This record gives sequence, structure tokens and C-alpha cells, in this order.
Amino acid sequence: MNAFTKLMGTAALGFALGAVALPVMAETPANMLVIANRIDDITTLDPAQSFEFAGSDVLRNIYGRLVNFDPLDLDAGYQADLAESWTVSEDGRTITFTMRDGVKFHSGNPVRAEDVAFSFKRVVALNKTPSFILTQFGFTPENMDETITVDGNTVSITTDKRYATSFVLNCLTATIAGIVDEATVMANEVDGDFGNEWLKTNSAGSGAYSLSSWKPKESVTLTANPDFYLGEPAMKRVIVRHVQESATQRLMLERGDIDVARNLNPSDVEGIRKADGVEVMEEMRGRLMYISMNQKHPELSKPKVLQALKYLIDYEGMQNSFLKGAYVTHQNFLPRTYLGAVDENPFSLNVEKAKALLAEAGVDGMELTVGVREAQERLEIGQSLQNTFAMAGIKLNLEVGTGKQVLSKYRARELDIYLGAWGPDYPDPHTNAGTFAYNPDNSDAAQATGLLAWRNAWDTGGLTEKSAAAVVEGDRSKREAMYHDIQATFRDTSPFAVMFQKIEPAGIAENVEGLNLGGAITAVSYWAVTK
Repeated sequence: MNAFTKLMGTAALGFALGAVALPVMAETPANMLVIANRIDDITTLDPAQSFEFAGSDVLRNIYGRLVNFDPLDLDAGYQADLAESWTVSEDGRTITFTMRDGVKFHSGNPVRAEDVAFSFKRVVALNKTPSFILTQFGFTPENMDETITVDGNTVSITTDKRYATSFVLNCLTATIAGIVDEATVMANEVDGDFGNEWLKTNSAGSGAYSLSSWKPKESVTLTANPDFYLGEPAMKRVIVRHVQESATQRLMLERGDIDVARNLNPSDVEGIRKADGVEVMEEMRGRLMYISMNQKHPELSKPKVLQALKYLIDYEGMQNSFLKGAYVTHQNFLPRTYLGAVDENPFSLNVEKAKALLAEAGVDGMELTVGVREAQERLEIGQSLQNTFAMAGIKLNLEVGTGKQVLSKYRARELDIYLGAWGPDYPDPHTNAGTFAYNPDNSDAAQATGLLAWRNAWDTGGLTEKSAAAVVEGDRSKREAMYHDIQATFRDTSPFAVMFQKIEPAGIAENVEGLNLGGAITAVSYWAVTK
């Protein structure tokens, strides 16, 4: 019986025994990383289509990109990866990348400039959900042969107008910008699908790991790439097991069945802090929790009413009770660690101030409905809002539904108030400025459902133009200052009350080193892990 069989057998026995202590502690092999995580959101492992959190974790470790993040130095921002360098044309529209020599795909094929061009054109042609991350630069099926070109060992992309170079490069760190092996993918093409069906369950990358198997709602297994250009990873195999319950993840970790537990609730986190042989690591993630007020509502469209509602939220009380260790107060649309992020949180629970603002607005009590997804933390936030809004004479009804049900109403502008979360699509400030503070056409006919400002019927009061200017500003420091200014106005005037930023606590075995969950800007990295 090999070590992997022993490991899985011990874990299975643990499940059968439930909470009964095992007489012998299990131990994962020294060259294997075993993780418990909720991975039932994965629908595909094609980088041109994957748009889920768990899928991004897998694909970050399989596919190289032109530029990428060093897991041991995320603060440094994007770094050269499959491209060793790049230059920008005088007009700022064309970026030319010189490929790194000697890098191979898992197949043994060399990584070429042609593979980069194929990968980007494939994204445009397939036009899957996350394709906007690249097509927002003007790439279309009609022009992609002229705007994405190869010359020897270089590949050039030409955008429809000048953008901040940092914006373009940040987008190229996204999952969808993973570079695939053209020869392998096209050998598995069916009916002109560019290998899309095959890549759902197979891989064709050059990264630290290749995909050995994905069993939906069960597990993902990765195998180390011995020819990875940064060196063969110490963890020869990575196994991510789907474990739904926090208590089960904690039990498996404390018994030694797994090395990492990714989905722990606050009580299990505190329990692990007291256990031997394990520890808690915490990382700030990019996800924000917010409420937003529909500007079609006659009372919610009044500026003083919006201000009043922001003073009727018990930020500190929620942070220190049921959200403890999972969220921290943050009242700005750019997550901490992003270019342009600020830490100003001017609002706190102040019922008397809220009452005064409501009186000035001529509002004496009202009844509102908030759409809430059926998830524990969101229901608890909704109940807290019910209590604090009532202190100022506002009756708040919770309309609870599935994520699909609530989002459908939100996108149709049918909710008074929406309570939900938003996560960045790529690690650039425009990913959030371009949805919270950008709405060029506020008409119902526009159907700009991807823009949060549009969903709330908010015309942004000039922030649309400021956001458009910031995304093309080439000077980094000037661009940063522009986002500071946009957020100051946004906090004061917008129909959004951004409340919290996500903190992810993970339980890890004390012998695991070098694990990075990706912070607020990227996904987890396994290639730097050692034991």
C-alpha cells in the first residue's frame, strides 16, 4: 500500500468514526500537500472559461502567464513570467513582449510567442463569461489578427486606445490570460471548439503543476512539473478535497489527515488556536460586503437619506461578534492592498445623527425591502440592519432567496436595497471603479447589468468621467491620487454603503511553510510550499 492509499484510507476511516479519536495520528507524506476546501463551484478548468474562486486556485498553479505574481512577494506587484521583458510604443497602445527562452509546456513543447497569440485569440473567439477582461481593450474576432501579432520571439498586443500600462498588465495576470499549448489543445479540438470541452477536465500549461484529475464535488489532484522553469516544486502532489463542513475540516486537520483547512468558521478558528501541531494563518482577501440603495426609490434617492442609512449600520458590533475573524470594517470600493486604496472609514452607528438627517430630508418613518441571499453571514447582517434601522423608525423587511433569485431582481433594478458581496475580477483599481463608480448610460434600455452603479440607477454625479480618466492615466502616482479623490466623493454621495472586507483564516499544520493564499490580488500558490 503506497503513502497516498494509506492517507486516503485513514481519512475515510476518520469519516466513518466521526468525532471518535483515532488511536494513531495520521500524517500526510512529506512531499504531498493535502487541502480541505469547498470546491463545488468549479464548473470547468479551461482558463478561457473558468470564473470561480476554487477554479482560479487550481489554474494559477497550472498555467504560466506573460506577467504574474511572486507568491513570496505579492507587494512587488506583477513580475515577468513567461515574458522576460516588454516595451511600450510611444503612443501607449502597443505592448511588445519578449518571450523567456527555454520554457516548456507539460507536453514537452516549447512555449512560443505563437502560443500566446493563440491563447488570447482563443479567448476572444470563444467569448466565454470572463472574456471581457481582454476584450475591453478592443479585441474582436474581426480585428484580432491585426491587434495580436507575432514577430519571431515577440508577441505584440495593440489596444483600441491608450490605457495605463499597469492596467493592461494587471489584467494579464488574470486566470483568463493563462497561456495554453496550442499544439496540444488543437489536437483535442472537437467541432471548432478550440479544445474547450477537452480542457474542462485536462490541462495544457507550463506552470508548476499539471492536472491529474478533477472529480466534481470530490477532489482535484495536481502533479508537480519536474521541468518548471523556477525549479521543481517540493510538493510532488497536491490534493484538494471537497469538504463542506467547517467542523469536519477542523477535525481532519487536528488528526493530521490534511495539511490545510480553508473554510473554517470563527468558532473552529478559535478551537484550532488552542490545538497542538496546527496554527492559524490569516490573509486579507479582495471580497467586499456592501448594501446599495435603488435610486429609483423616491426616498432613497434623497442624499440625506443615503447619509442617514450609512449611520444606521453597526459596523463595529458586527465585526466584533458574528463576523469576528472573517471580515474587517472597510468603507471604500477599492480593497486594501490595491493601488489607490484608502483606509478612511468615516461612518459608525449613530442613531441620533441618522434621525436628524432623516428629519432634514422630510422622512418620518418608512418601510423598505432588502434582498438577501440565503447564506448565514448575510442573513445575520440583514437581521442586524433590521434592528438598527428600526431605531430610526425604518421597517426593513428581508426578502430571502437563492443567489440567482436575488441577483435577478437586483439586475432588473427591482430591489429597494441589495445586500451582497463583490469580488475583483483582476488586480487593478479599474476592476471596482469601473463598476461601482462608472455608468455612462443610466437608462433602463442600456441594460448594463454588469455595472453595479447601473443596477442601482445611479448616474454617479461625474464619477463616470473621473473613472474613465483614471484608467488611461499613465503616471502611477497621479493615477493613485485620482482614485483617492473618486473614493472620497463616492463615500459621501453614492447609494452604496461598503461595510466590510473579507479576511480568510486558514488552519495549517505547523510544518507547512511558504503557503500563500493570494491576498487580495490573486489565487493560492503551491509551488513555494515546503514541509
